[in-house]
Amino acid sequence: MKNKISLLFAVFVFLNINLNASCPGKISEGSIEDREQQQLHWCFIYSNMLGFNINYINNPRLYQSISEWMGTPYKYTGNSKKGVDCSGLVCKLYRDCYDKVMDGCASDIFKRSEQIRRSDLREGDLVFFKIKKNRVSHVGIYLGQNRFVHASSKSGVIVSKLDDPYYNRYFYKGGRLKE
Repeated sequence: MKNKISLLFAVFVFLNINLNASCPGKISEGSIEDREQQQLHWCFIYSNMLGFNINYINNPRLYQSISEWMGTPYKYTGNSKKGVDCSGLVCKLYRDCYDKVMDGCASDIFKRSEQIRRSDLREGDLVFFKIKKNRVSHVGIYLGQNRFVHASSKSGVIVSKLDDPYYNRYFYKGGRLKE
């Protein structure tokens, strides 16, 4: 798995350099065609890297950050690339990609979120799970197309499907961080 991620990252770097897309977090003031081409470029890169078809990206910084965290091992209460847990990952991604500072465990983040229906989830929303003792114990960030990024205790930072039988069973609510 690590070799596959390393290879995908190398392809990403190569394409990023060769297509002159050194700053995926910003769209230039160029023409509509330039912005559309940049959007297609991001979708192509991150679809290949994350393993699912991405049609549109609202926040390229989110996908860039996810690509940097992919494969990071799980570590309870961790919040670095040496090891991270679910809430540590969500807090880091929200700080780096949305300029929103938060801390705490999954249930703390849930308390600071406005609950939303699963059918209303959008890129960047939070997804909460009740895996342990009927309480919110896991959190991830929704990416669209029924996918979310999270720190799995078995596999580290990965992208999973909400309709995977395991996650579907424990899914509790969607959420948006209150302003």
